[in-house]
Amino acid sequence: MKLTHTRLRPAAAGLAAVLALVVTGCSGAPNSGLGGGRSAAHLKLSPATAPADEPRSTVTWMLEDEPDSLDLDTRGSSAGRTVLTNVCERLYQLRPDMSVKPWLVSRESRPDPRTLVLSLRKGVTFHDGSPLTADDVLWSLKRHAAEDMEQADEFENVRKLAKTGAHQITITFKKPDALFRQALAGDAGLVYRRTQVEKAGKEFGTPGQPDACSGPYTLKNWKSGDSITIERYDGYWGRKPLTRRLVFHWASDSALVNALTTGAADGVYAGSPNTAAALYGKKGLAQHYGPSTAALTLIPTERGGLADPKVRRAVSLALDRRGIARSGYGGMVEPWASSIGSGAWGYDRPVFAAAQRALRAYAPASPDADDLTRAKKLVKEADRAPDEPVVIGTDASQGRTVVANALRAALQRVGLKGRIKTVPTAQFEEFYSSPQARADIDVLVADWYISKSDPLGFYDNALSRSSNNWVGFRDASYDATVRKALSTLDDGKRARLAVRAQHTFAKQAVWIPVAQVPSVLVLNDRLTGPPASMAYLYYPWAADLGGKGKGKAKSKGGGNSKGGADAPSSPATKG
Repeated sequence: MKLTHTRLRPAAAGLAAVLALVVTGCSGAPNSGLGGGRSAAHLKLSPATAPADEPRSTVTWMLEDEPDSLDLDTRGSSAGRTVLTNVCERLYQLRPDMSVKPWLVSRESRPDPRTLVLSLRKGVTFHDGSPLTADDVLWSLKRHAAEDMEQADEFENVRKLAKTGAHQITITFKKPDALFRQALAGDAGLVYRRTQVEKAGKEFGTPGQPDACSGPYTLKNWKSGDSITIERYDGYWGRKPLTRRLVFHWASDSALVNALTTGAADGVYAGSPNTAAALYGKKGLAQHYGPSTAALTLIPTERGGLADPKVRRAVSLALDRRGIARSGYGGMVEPWASSIGSGAWGYDRPVFAAAQRALRAYAPASPDADDLTRAKKLVKEADRAPDEPVVIGTDASQGRTVVANALRAALQRVGLKGRIKTVPTAQFEEFYSSPQARADIDVLVADWYISKSDPLGFYDNALSRSSNNWVGFRDASYDATVRKALSTLDDGKRARLAVRAQHTFAKQAVWIPVAQVPSVLVLNDRLTGPPASMAYLYYPWAADLGGKGKGKAKSKGGGNSKGGADAPSSPATKG
């Protein structure tokens, strides 16, 4: 998965207006709803919905955009992944609980820390009926690794890719790589039929071209500007999906909300908290909340208004995160003490959960008198407290506007001044990639998520040479800890190193956390089965979709398929 550092889809202005109605209790929103004081902290996060047991002929699903391409090597997008993850398979699979398991790999071994040997599952066929071979796997990996492909950076530590048996691939690394298995559960692990891709050439992934994949569904039709249809692949090696056909349509803002509320569509993975808030409490719809790596955060910039770590720590102590969650996002986000959501805890969850709780000392949900006293003292002790107003960069969306105003209020609480700079959304997006665009702001009201369910996929942002280390944080010990962790294959040892890095990151307030953003599945209340977690971007969620039977059991959060490398079913949970 290349999207180790990325952002959430910006909240649309139209949905912000709808959200405002929800927050004020209008437009039929129940008084007990999220806008009425309930918070995401009270929403139970579960990776999976209850298992389905009734077949369905056709289900209509909504996307927030039409995919640019279904070739994720060249033009990856969330919309494209949401469709294609049901059609194409990966060597490893992100499960609904955000753990990673072998999938098209039947067995893995490590003769030494720099070598990963993959034994491939037998009996798998592509949608044209041809067998999946080691040659196809090797070719796919080399395609992903090509310099101009989106996954190329995942292979920077790979020394050699080789076919070492009829059903075996061996990967040799320059140094041990703890996150490469996770990459193979993302777009770097997609397996294509070589001859089909080469035949399509530059047209691969466009309307009218075959999918060249082996998943539980096959790409039936893509009507550009209208819809994408996928149908169950009867030759699939795993469990037969209950739903025969899915038709994807796309819309944004009120049109998407209307499609769900009128019954014209059956489900959507809500890409922004505002979408979820607008659909909350609607008759005939159920909302399911799952773990995600996404978070709202404040990123100090090169300009220097927040260059002093004591000033950043003071601002973090004075920020009213609970107020932001209620006023800006209808209660659909949870005050959070780190800049990465709990979906990143793909292993050793108790360790990361305990560490997260300890971070509240640096980032309280709502500041009390003691927090504000500490914050004011830090400002007085700072060597570089700003004399001029701290410039806060944002766009005009509902949520970010609330965050920006809350940040200005936090600055005022500690004796500093803030000024909000609001720009159009297109210009706002430039802040993430352009130092020149950031030249006039001291801090960005941001959102961020990582594709890997490992906190290290986030904490490398603060390495001294990272392009995302805008504020210029430098700490040789931090760099050494992160780099050691990235080469540590033992999960327990790596978790302890990650927690150590996390503590330094939080203590220095390299970024200032605001809230975690749950994954939200909105589903016709007669349907069930798909994962609720963020895994839907990489897990074949439609293979678990179906109708509810009588006496439906509650979700246990683990998905339908049996765990392990040899699980005979299609993915049952996202993750």
